[in-house]
Amino acid sequence: MRFREFWQLVDEVLGSAHGRALTRDLVIPGLGNMTPVQALDDGVEPRDVWHALCDELEVPEPQRWGSARQAPPRRR
Repeated sequence: MRFREFWQLVDEVLGSAHGRALTRDLVIPGLGNMTPVQALDDGVEPRDVWHALCDELEVPEPQRWGSARQAPPRRR
């Protein structure tokens, strides 16, 4: 997942204004107690940040990928 795709999903799945606020303000334990923006700035892969954000918000798997995207695999 590229940064562009991450931000498109934030806008589509979470809503533009709400999603952008969450990425700046929501501290996620799964990201080492960083916000998504901090994690991205720290070099965490966008795909991993997206999964952590969706996990924290309990977004169901089928809704995580917007209307026309195929889910990228999780890293294990």
